[in-house]
Amino acid sequence: MTEAIYLEVSEKTEAAKKAGRRVSVSGMLKFLGVSRLGYLAWLHHVPSDTEKRREAVKAKIQDIYNDSKQNYGTPKITVELRKTGEVISERTVGTYMRQMGIRAQWSKPWTITTKDSDFSTELQNILDEQFNPDRPNAVWCSDITYIWTIDGFVYLTSIMDLFSRKIIAWTLSETLEVSCVIDTINKAKARRNIDQPLIIHSDRGSQYVAKEYKKATENMQRSYSKKAFPWDNACIESFHSIIKREWLNRFKIRDYKQAYRLIFEYLEAFYNTKRIHSHCDFMSPDEFERVYERTHTKAELLAG
Repeated sequence: MTEAIYLEVSEKTEAAKKAGRRVSVSGMLKFLGVSRLGYLAWLHHVPSDTEKRREAVKAKIQDIYNDSKQNYGTPKITVELRKTGEVISERTVGTYMRQMGIRAQWSKPWTITTKDSDFSTELQNILDEQFNPDRPNAVWCSDITYIWTIDGFVYLTSIMDLFSRKIIAWTLSETLEVSCVIDTINKAKARRNIDQPLIIHSDRGSQYVAKEYKKATENMQRSYSKKAFPWDNACIESFHSIIKREWLNRFKIRDYKQAYRLIFEYLEAFYNTKRIHSHCDFMSPDEFERVYERTHTKAELLAG
Protein backbone atom coordinates (compact mmCIF):
# COMPACT_ATOMS: atom_id res chain seq x y z
CA MET A 1 0.00 0.00 0.00
CA THR A 2 2.80 2.42 0.97
CA GLU A 3 4.67 1.62 -2.26
CA ALA A 4 1.55 2.50 -4.25
CA ILE A 5 1.40 5.89 -2.48
CA TYR A 6 5.08 6.52 -3.23
CA LEU A 7 4.47 5.69 -6.89
CA GLU A 8 1.48 8.05 -7.04
CA VAL A 9 3.52 10.89 -5.50
CA SER A 10 6.37 10.25 -7.95
CA GLU A 11 4.03 10.27 -10.96
CA LYS A 12 2.28 13.47 -9.83
CA THR A 13 5.64 15.16 -9.21
CA GLU A 14 6.87 14.27 -12.70
CA ALA A 15 3.60 15.44 -14.27
CA ALA A 16 3.86 18.77 -12.45
CA LYS A 17 7.45 19.25 -13.63
CA LYS A 18 6.47 18.59 -17.25
CA ALA A 19 3.64 21.12 -16.91
CA GLY A 20 6.05 23.71 -15.48
CA ARG A 21 4.36 23.77 -12.09
CA ARG A 22 5.96 23.58 -8.66
CA VAL A 23 4.63 21.04 -6.21
CA SER A 24 5.41 20.43 -2.52
CA VAL A 25 6.48 16.80 -2.23
CA SER A 26 6.78 17.10 1.55
CA GLY A 27 3.27 18.52 1.73
CA MET A 28 1.84 15.65 -0.31
CA LEU A 29 3.65 13.05 1.78
CA LYS A 30 2.43 14.65 5.02
CA PHE A 31 -1.12 14.80 3.72
CA LEU A 32 -0.98 11.13 2.69
CA GLY A 33 0.51 10.09 6.04
CA VAL A 34 3.82 8.64 4.85
CA SER A 35 7.37 9.63 5.78
CA ARG A 36 9.67 11.75 3.62
CA LEU A 37 12.68 9.58 4.51
CA GLY A 38 10.82 6.45 3.46
CA TYR A 39 9.83 8.06 0.16
CA LEU A 40 13.41 9.17 -0.58
CA ALA A 41 14.73 5.68 0.25
CA TRP A 42 12.16 4.17 -2.15
CA LEU A 43 12.89 6.77 -4.85
CA HIS A 44 16.65 6.11 -4.88
CA HIS A 45 16.46 2.37 -4.26
CA VAL A 46 18.47 0.22 -6.70
CA PRO A 47 16.49 -3.00 -7.30
CA SER A 48 18.23 -6.32 -6.68
CA ASP A 49 18.33 -9.11 -9.26
CA THR A 50 15.52 -10.86 -7.36
CA GLU A 51 13.37 -7.72 -7.47
CA LYS A 52 14.10 -7.26 -11.18
CA ARG A 53 13.04 -10.83 -11.90
CA ARG A 54 9.87 -10.40 -9.83
CA GLU A 55 8.93 -7.27 -11.77
CA ALA A 56 9.68 -9.04 -15.07
CA VAL A 57 7.36 -11.89 -14.07
CA LYS A 58 4.67 -9.39 -13.06
CA ALA A 59 4.99 -7.76 -16.48
CA LYS A 60 4.43 -11.17 -18.10
CA ILE A 61 1.43 -11.76 -15.84
CA GLN A 62 -0.05 -8.42 -16.89
CA ASP A 63 0.46 -9.23 -20.59
CA ILE A 64 -1.17 -12.67 -20.24
CA TYR A 65 -4.03 -11.17 -18.24
CA ASN A 66 -4.62 -8.50 -20.88
CA ASP A 67 -4.41 -11.00 -23.76
CA SER A 68 -7.04 -13.12 -22.00
CA LYS A 69 -9.39 -10.12 -21.97
CA GLN A 70 -8.84 -10.01 -18.19
CA ASN A 71 -10.44 -13.45 -17.77
CA TYR A 72 -7.59 -15.73 -16.68
CA GLY A 73 -7.11 -16.46 -13.01
CA THR A 74 -4.14 -17.94 -11.17
CA PRO A 75 -4.23 -21.50 -12.65
CA LYS A 76 -4.34 -20.48 -16.32
CA ILE A 77 -1.83 -17.66 -15.93
CA THR A 78 0.52 -20.14 -14.21
CA VAL A 79 0.17 -22.52 -17.17
CA GLU A 80 0.89 -19.74 -19.66
CA LEU A 81 3.94 -18.58 -17.67
CA ARG A 82 5.33 -22.12 -17.60
CA LYS A 83 4.96 -22.30 -21.39
CA THR A 84 7.45 -19.41 -21.57
CA GLY A 85 9.94 -21.31 -19.41
CA GLU A 86 9.12 -19.74 -16.06
CA VAL A 87 9.44 -22.08 -13.07
CA ILE A 88 6.77 -20.73 -10.76
CA SER A 89 4.02 -21.99 -8.43
CA GLU A 90 0.34 -21.10 -8.51
CA ARG A 91 0.72 -19.71 -5.00
CA THR A 92 3.41 -17.25 -6.13
CA VAL A 93 1.35 -16.19 -9.15
CA GLY A 94 -1.64 -15.65 -6.88
CA THR A 95 0.45 -13.50 -4.54
CA TYR A 96 1.72 -11.37 -7.42
CA MET A 97 -1.79 -10.95 -8.83
CA ARG A 98 -3.10 -9.76 -5.46
CA GLN A 99 -0.23 -7.29 -5.23
CA MET A 100 -1.08 -6.07 -8.74
CA GLY A 101 -4.78 -5.80 -7.93
CA ILE A 102 -5.94 -8.09 -10.74
CA ARG A 103 -8.17 -11.15 -10.73
CA ALA A 104 -10.30 -13.21 -13.07
CA GLN A 105 -13.87 -12.19 -13.84
CA TRP A 106 -16.60 -14.14 -12.08
CA SER A 107 -20.14 -14.98 -13.13
CA LYS A 108 -23.51 -15.75 -11.69
CA PRO A 109 -24.69 -19.37 -12.07
CA TRP A 110 -26.26 -20.04 -15.46
CA THR A 111 -29.97 -20.63 -15.76
CA ILE A 112 -32.24 -22.55 -18.10
CA THR A 113 -33.30 -20.33 -21.02
CA THR A 114 -35.43 -22.68 -23.11
CA LYS A 115 -38.69 -24.41 -22.38
CA ASP A 116 -38.68 -28.17 -22.86
CA SER A 117 -41.20 -29.86 -25.09
CA ASP A 118 -42.64 -33.04 -23.65
CA PHE A 119 -41.76 -35.91 -25.97
CA SER A 120 -40.22 -38.07 -23.25
CA THR A 121 -40.47 -41.42 -25.01
CA GLU A 122 -39.54 -40.17 -28.49
CA LEU A 123 -36.51 -38.05 -27.58
CA GLN A 124 -33.67 -40.22 -26.36
CA ASN A 125 -30.48 -39.14 -24.61
CA ILE A 126 -27.93 -40.99 -26.74
CA LEU A 127 -25.04 -38.86 -25.47
CA ASP A 128 -25.80 -39.69 -21.81
CA GLU A 129 -23.28 -37.15 -20.45
CA GLN A 130 -20.34 -38.71 -22.36
CA PHE A 131 -18.69 -35.37 -23.02
CA ASN A 132 -15.24 -36.50 -24.21
CA PRO A 133 -15.27 -38.02 -27.72
CA ASP A 134 -11.90 -39.15 -29.06
CA ARG A 135 -12.05 -37.35 -32.41
CA PRO A 136 -13.51 -34.22 -34.06
CA ASN A 137 -17.03 -34.33 -35.51
CA ALA A 138 -18.07 -37.30 -33.40
CA VAL A 139 -20.46 -35.20 -31.30
CA TRP A 140 -21.82 -31.71 -31.85
CA CYS A 141 -24.06 -30.02 -29.32
CA SER A 142 -26.27 -26.98 -29.79
CA ASP A 143 -28.12 -24.49 -27.65
CA ILE A 144 -29.76 -21.05 -27.75
CA THR A 145 -29.20 -18.28 -25.20
CA TYR A 146 -30.82 -14.89 -24.67
CA ILE A 147 -28.69 -11.72 -24.79
CA TRP A 148 -30.10 -8.46 -23.46
CA THR A 149 -29.70 -5.22 -25.42
CA ILE A 150 -31.26 -1.79 -24.95
CA ASP A 151 -33.29 -2.42 -28.12
CA GLY A 152 -34.55 -5.78 -26.83
CA PHE A 153 -33.38 -9.38 -26.62
CA VAL A 154 -31.31 -11.05 -29.33
CA TYR A 155 -30.65 -14.78 -29.48
CA LEU A 156 -27.35 -16.61 -29.93
CA THR A 157 -27.49 -20.11 -31.40
CA SER A 158 -24.20 -21.98 -31.09
CA ILE A 159 -22.86 -25.38 -32.13
CA MET A 160 -19.89 -26.85 -30.27
CA ASP A 161 -17.70 -29.79 -31.25
CA LEU A 162 -17.33 -31.66 -27.97
CA PHE A 163 -13.91 -33.04 -28.92
CA SER A 164 -12.20 -29.64 -28.69
CA ARG A 165 -14.99 -27.49 -27.19
CA LYS A 166 -14.66 -25.35 -30.33
CA ILE A 167 -17.65 -23.27 -31.42
CA ILE A 168 -17.81 -24.39 -35.03
CA ALA A 169 -20.83 -22.27 -35.99
CA TRP A 170 -23.03 -19.57 -34.50
CA THR A 171 -25.90 -17.33 -35.52
CA LEU A 172 -27.25 -14.20 -33.86
CA SER A 173 -30.91 -13.46 -34.53
CA GLU A 174 -33.72 -11.21 -33.39
CA THR A 175 -36.24 -14.06 -33.24
CA LEU A 176 -36.38 -17.62 -31.90
CA GLU A 177 -37.51 -19.14 -35.18
CA VAL A 178 -36.29 -22.63 -36.06
CA SER A 179 -34.72 -21.22 -39.24
CA CYS A 180 -31.95 -19.72 -37.08
CA VAL A 181 -31.02 -23.17 -35.81
CA ILE A 182 -31.11 -24.58 -39.35
CA ASP A 183 -28.83 -21.77 -40.57
CA THR A 184 -26.35 -22.59 -37.81
CA ILE A 185 -26.38 -26.30 -38.68
CA ASN A 186 -25.73 -25.50 -42.34
CA LYS A 187 -22.81 -23.25 -41.36
CA ALA A 188 -21.36 -26.05 -39.24
CA LYS A 189 -21.63 -28.55 -42.09
CA ALA A 190 -19.91 -26.14 -44.49
CA ARG A 191 -17.11 -25.16 -42.12
CA ARG A 192 -16.35 -28.73 -41.09
CA ASN A 193 -16.79 -30.02 -44.65
CA ILE A 194 -18.94 -32.84 -43.36
CA ASP A 195 -22.59 -33.65 -43.88
CA GLN A 196 -23.12 -35.27 -40.53
CA PRO A 197 -21.46 -35.81 -37.17
CA LEU A 198 -22.10 -39.11 -35.45
CA ILE A 199 -24.36 -37.43 -32.87
CA ILE A 200 -25.94 -33.98 -32.52
CA HIS A 201 -27.15 -33.20 -29.00
CA SER A 202 -29.50 -30.47 -27.75
CA ASP A 203 -32.12 -29.74 -25.15
CA ARG A 204 -35.82 -30.24 -25.88
CA GLY A 205 -36.57 -26.67 -26.89
CA SER A 206 -39.27 -26.27 -29.52
CA GLN A 207 -36.72 -25.39 -32.23
CA TYR A 208 -34.95 -28.74 -31.73
CA VAL A 209 -38.07 -30.88 -32.01
CA ALA A 210 -39.54 -29.06 -35.01
CA LYS A 211 -39.96 -30.99 -38.26
CA GLU A 212 -37.61 -28.55 -40.04
CA TYR A 213 -34.86 -29.41 -37.56
CA LYS A 214 -35.45 -33.12 -37.96
CA LYS A 215 -35.20 -32.76 -41.74
CA ALA A 216 -31.93 -30.81 -41.49
CA THR A 217 -30.48 -33.51 -39.22
CA GLU A 218 -32.06 -36.56 -40.84
CA ASN A 219 -28.66 -38.19 -41.45
CA MET A 220 -27.48 -37.56 -37.89
CA GLN A 221 -28.23 -39.33 -34.63
CA ARG A 222 -30.28 -36.82 -32.65
CA SER A 223 -29.76 -36.86 -28.90
CA TYR A 224 -31.74 -34.86 -26.34
CA SER A 225 -31.23 -33.89 -22.72
CA LYS A 226 -33.63 -35.48 -20.29
CA LYS A 227 -36.50 -33.23 -19.28
CA ALA A 228 -35.49 -30.83 -16.45
CA PHE A 229 -31.86 -32.00 -16.62
CA PRO A 230 -30.02 -29.02 -18.18
CA TRP A 231 -26.62 -30.43 -17.16
CA ASP A 232 -27.11 -33.10 -19.85
CA ASN A 233 -26.11 -30.27 -22.21
CA ALA A 234 -23.64 -28.80 -19.72
CA CYS A 235 -20.76 -28.04 -22.09
CA ILE A 236 -22.67 -25.72 -24.42
CA GLU A 237 -24.68 -24.24 -21.53
CA SER A 238 -21.39 -23.56 -19.76
CA PHE A 239 -20.00 -21.86 -22.87
CA HIS A 240 -22.97 -19.50 -23.00
CA SER A 241 -22.35 -18.68 -19.34
CA ILE A 242 -18.66 -18.05 -20.08
CA ILE A 243 -19.22 -15.67 -23.00
CA LYS A 244 -21.56 -13.59 -20.84
CA ARG A 245 -19.35 -13.71 -17.75
CA GLU A 246 -16.06 -13.04 -19.48
CA TRP A 247 -17.21 -10.55 -22.09
CA LEU A 248 -20.81 -9.53 -22.79
CA ASN A 249 -21.74 -8.59 -19.22
CA ARG A 250 -19.07 -5.88 -19.26
CA PHE A 251 -21.01 -3.85 -21.80
CA LYS A 252 -24.31 -2.04 -21.91
CA ILE A 253 -25.16 -3.42 -25.34
CA ARG A 254 -27.18 -1.02 -27.47
CA ASP A 255 -28.53 -3.19 -30.27
CA TYR A 256 -28.13 -6.22 -32.52
CA LYS A 257 -25.22 -4.68 -34.41
CA GLN A 258 -23.11 -4.11 -31.29
CA ALA A 259 -24.01 -7.54 -29.89
CA TYR A 260 -22.91 -9.18 -33.15
CA ARG A 261 -19.59 -7.30 -33.16
CA LEU A 262 -18.85 -8.25 -29.54
CA ILE A 263 -19.71 -11.92 -30.09
CA PHE A 264 -17.61 -12.06 -33.27
CA GLU A 265 -14.64 -10.49 -31.48
CA TYR A 266 -14.84 -12.90 -28.54
CA LEU A 267 -15.42 -16.07 -30.54
CA GLU A 268 -13.28 -15.60 -33.61
CA ALA A 269 -10.41 -13.61 -32.05
CA PHE A 270 -10.22 -15.19 -28.59
CA TYR A 271 -12.31 -18.20 -27.56
CA ASN A 272 -11.51 -20.55 -30.45
CA THR A 273 -8.04 -19.23 -31.20
CA LYS A 274 -6.43 -18.20 -27.89
CA ARG A 275 -8.42 -19.14 -24.79
CA ILE A 276 -6.85 -22.18 -23.13
CA HIS A 277 -9.11 -24.91 -21.77
CA SER A 278 -8.30 -27.57 -19.17
CA HIS A 279 -10.16 -30.14 -21.30
CA CYS A 280 -7.74 -29.35 -24.15
CA ASP A 281 -4.61 -29.87 -22.01
CA PHE A 282 -4.47 -26.09 -21.58
CA MET A 283 -4.46 -25.40 -25.30
CA SER A 284 -6.99 -23.40 -27.29
CA PRO A 285 -9.63 -25.37 -29.23
CA ASP A 286 -7.90 -24.55 -32.53
CA GLU A 287 -4.50 -25.65 -31.25
CA PHE A 288 -5.96 -28.84 -29.76
CA GLU A 289 -7.44 -29.80 -33.13
CA ARG A 290 -4.19 -28.99 -34.94
CA VAL A 291 -2.29 -31.31 -32.59
CA TYR A 292 -4.85 -34.05 -33.28
CA GLU A 293 -4.50 -33.58 -37.04
CA ARG A 294 -0.68 -33.65 -36.91
CA THR A 295 -0.46 -36.76 -34.75
CA HIS A 296 -3.04 -38.68 -36.76
CA THR A 297 -1.56 -37.66 -40.11
CA LYS A 298 1.85 -38.84 -38.87
CA ALA A 299 0.35 -42.11 -37.62
CA GLU A 300 -1.35 -42.69 -40.97
CA LEU A 301 1.91 -42.06 -42.84
CA LEU A 302 3.80 -44.47 -40.59
CA ALA A 303 1.08 -47.09 -41.01
CA GLY A 304 0.97 -46.61 -44.78
